[in-house]
Amino acid sequence: MVVDGHGEEDEEEAHLLPPPAPFAPPPPAPPGPCPVAPSQLLSRYRELLVSRAKSVRCVLDNLLLGAFFCEEDVEIVERSATKSDQMRTMLELIQCKGEEASEYFLYVLSKLRDIYVDLQPWLEEIQYQPSNDMLKMNVLNTDPISKYCERQRHELGQDTQFILSYAQREEARLDHLYTDTQMELQNDRNESLGCLQGLDQLLDESGVFNPQADVVYVTGDAGMGKSLLLQKLQNIWAKRELQTDAIFLFRFRCRMFAAFRDTAEISLRDLLFKHSCYPDDDPDDEVFQYIVRFPERTIFTFDGYDEIESEVDLSDVGEVVSPDAKAHPLLLLINLLSGKLLRGSRKVLTARTGTDVPKRVIRKKVLLRGFSPAHLQAYVALHFRKPEHRRLVSVHLDASPHLCGLCSTPLFCWIVFKSFKHLHSVHSDFELPEKSFTLTDIFLLFSEVFLSRWGLPAESPPRKGARCTSETFKAGLRPLGAHATLALRGMERGHFMFNQEEVSACNLTEDDLLMGFLRPVDRYDACGGEATFEFLHVTLQSFLAALALVLNDDVDVRAFLKFFAECKRKRESFYFPCVPWITRPSKPRGKDAFKSNEHLQYTNLFLCGLLAKDHESLMEHMVPPGLLRKKRALLKTYLSTSIRSHLRGLPTYSSDEGPRVHVLPNFIWMLRCIFETGSNDVARLTAKRITANYIKLGYCEVYSGDCTALNFVLQHRKKLLAVDMDNNNINDYGVQQLRPSFSKMTVVRLCVNQISDSSMKVLAEELCKRKIVKVLGLYSNLITDAGAEFVAEIVEQCPRLQILKLGKNKITSVGGKRLANAIKKSTSIYDVGMWGNSVGDEGAKVFAEALRNHPSLYSLSLSANGITSEGGRSLAEALLENTVIRIFWLVENKLTDEVAPHLAKLVEANTGLADLWLVSNQLTAAGLRLLHRALTHNTALKEICVKGNSVSEQEEKQFEADRRLRFH
Repeated sequence: MVVDGHGEEDEEEAHLLPPPAPFAPPPPAPPGPCPVAPSQLLSRYRELLVSRAKSVRCVLDNLLLGAFFCEEDVEIVERSATKSDQMRTMLELIQCKGEEASEYFLYVLSKLRDIYVDLQPWLEEIQYQPSNDMLKMNVLNTDPISKYCERQRHELGQDTQFILSYAQREEARLDHLYTDTQMELQNDRNESLGCLQGLDQLLDESGVFNPQADVVYVTGDAGMGKSLLLQKLQNIWAKRELQTDAIFLFRFRCRMFAAFRDTAEISLRDLLFKHSCYPDDDPDDEVFQYIVRFPERTIFTFDGYDEIESEVDLSDVGEVVSPDAKAHPLLLLINLLSGKLLRGSRKVLTARTGTDVPKRVIRKKVLLRGFSPAHLQAYVALHFRKPEHRRLVSVHLDASPHLCGLCSTPLFCWIVFKSFKHLHSVHSDFELPEKSFTLTDIFLLFSEVFLSRWGLPAESPPRKGARCTSETFKAGLRPLGAHATLALRGMERGHFMFNQEEVSACNLTEDDLLMGFLRPVDRYDACGGEATFEFLHVTLQSFLAALALVLNDDVDVRAFLKFFAECKRKRESFYFPCVPWITRPSKPRGKDAFKSNEHLQYTNLFLCGLLAKDHESLMEHMVPPGLLRKKRALLKTYLSTSIRSHLRGLPTYSSDEGPRVHVLPNFIWMLRCIFETGSNDVARLTAKRITANYIKLGYCEVYSGDCTALNFVLQHRKKLLAVDMDNNNINDYGVQQLRPSFSKMTVVRLCVNQISDSSMKVLAEELCKRKIVKVLGLYSNLITDAGAEFVAEIVEQCPRLQILKLGKNKITSVGGKRLANAIKKSTSIYDVGMWGNSVGDEGAKVFAEALRNHPSLYSLSLSANGITSEGGRSLAEALLENTVIRIFWLVENKLTDEVAPHLAKLVEANTGLADLWLVSNQLTAAGLRLLHRALTHNTALKEICVKGNSVSEQEEKQFEADRRLRFH
């Protein structure tokens, strides 16, 4: 039994010690400070104090400091062999010293809460209140573990209280600007389990699909706020606001592990203390020993796993399982994540979407979805304190769904808002453009802010004046080009950090560094050398690298397409031969121009944007017009060729709707690049090359800002099209951007996309214009009764609609009745899925009326809708008059034996029903006997599935004669 949390075990008297919790409370005491004498409390609760007081040394130091003990007393206590015996001896000596010494002991326990955390409930129970004399006494914290914890909290609180801004002259408080994003919990099949309600849930047991692993994996696209989420997590831990019992938190950025020399070898102790936070006054190494013994009290955060770029050869090195062994830091990281080191500690790992992290090391997974409309409104309110500015920005957002879609990505939203605030303050004529913003527009705007601030005194007041973007870029071309050159050199080598020599080699001066593109990096890597710098964000480095490719006029024009070619190579970043859970892909990646590392893809995307016709007037001030035209023509030819090759290589198969193609996430990068070029010619060619009638875009990482790019291509398609966009992040902004394309769609699948009632209004308006839709998939969204009204309108007005999937929304009996009435009128509806709503018995009765003699409905699911036997009886009676329906599901409802006679009558009637699912209800063996007997009169039913009802294994055997009654 562990008696002293800092080190020793007292096995010989473990059986004598009471369990640490719960303890027997004393009799109720009258109000007032400590009604029982302190010395009596020490006697009464002697063994509880022995078992729960974790640091004998700290109490001794304070008793010595307060002159209650002398050196001889300390020596007497320290003679005891175990910490438990030391505490017993100390308590005896304290009681001999009198009431004041006894009360001082209690006062020490109450003041040093972190050290004696297990005794705080007891102190509250005995209503301990220090006397006035005690309040004048000093208490010294000499416990190395508690001191180290306090130091970590202090340093993290200090380091995380501000958000780094785009210029080094200003900072914003984290608490003033941090806004939660949608944090979607996913299972091991990447299926949504709902959204987290706060950061406390990041470390709890919800959504854990691999209890043996330690890693909480947080993923999301570029700019979704992964780093800021970790900063907030660290900040609330430092302020003791995180619901966790972890007393240590170590933070690392993954890119630091690639900064070590190839031959570097350090121990886990060095990694924790020399590269994070060093413990002072710990000669006995108690802190490290505590971490090793109790790893569950430690949290690690590792930011940016996708940013590891290393050529370190680890092929001849084995696993690291000893905390004292030395190895390359990268190998330490791998073994920490895999649980070979400090198993049981919580590791929060972030990486961009698509990064390969094996499932067997992931405990739970969280996908960042960016800002919802409500989050975006909250962010606007935080950024713009003045009502007139808030109204102005809101007007711009309301007028442009595409801008809202871009702003659902926190990084892009922050850039737009910061740029708006600055440029609006210095230019009398600045407004956000009404045309569709591209990402290139956003980063050009961002660069304009840097350049317009360059050279101004730190306290220079804003001066209103006319805006001339081309003059701003022309005046700042030298430092802008120097930053771009540095960014390009980093991209070419896969580097994200730069030393002073590399910075100077690009002719960047100290004044240039104050512009804000670069920021200094803390010297956590201990690799020697002078100051190290990094770009404000990897995506900004991608933009500047693309700018360098456009500005560069001393190379073959074909060289500026180098990253398209680079995208063809197999990425080696996460291949570590010696680590069993990271293996080499069995097949090399295909030579697809749109398949790459994300930072290189962004470079390609920005290259397309900078060479767009819309930016010609700006770029001609920085690049000779002839060279610009030549590069544009070459890019356009390359894109056309790559698109043809890409679309030819997509897998195509037959379906009822005609040729069907399931595209890959790289197809989305292709669309993004086409949209950035703004070329209708390329978009028209792409639309022409999409020969399939059905496009599946499921699980392709489509977010709302991509929908304008998709619409940009689809607007040129002449034929009708079926589109499946399930399991993406389209949300309401994306639906608004797709509005012009819905009139061409025969299949609209938007399941699991965070869309709400406002999207239903858009769909009703567009789908009812041409009335050609056949399939409408809206499973697992945020649709309420208000949205159900619009869906009902589609059902009534679209005579070709056959399939409607509305499961797992927020539809009650009100919306359910409206939908049922619409289905009753439809003569084309074939398959309706309402699983996981709340229509209840009232909704079930109206659905029953819709079922009577319905001419076309083949399949209906009302599973998990809170339907009792009352609603079940209505449905069973209605089905007696229906000879068309074949599949009927009432899974996970509240059906009891009361409905069994009515269901048995339905079965006996032999109406043609083939599949009846009654899984997870409250039927007993008595009710099932009725169904079993009715089956002898039925020739059409293939199965009645009754798994999960109130039937024992022994009772199941009596139904074995007819295997159509299924229990498994």
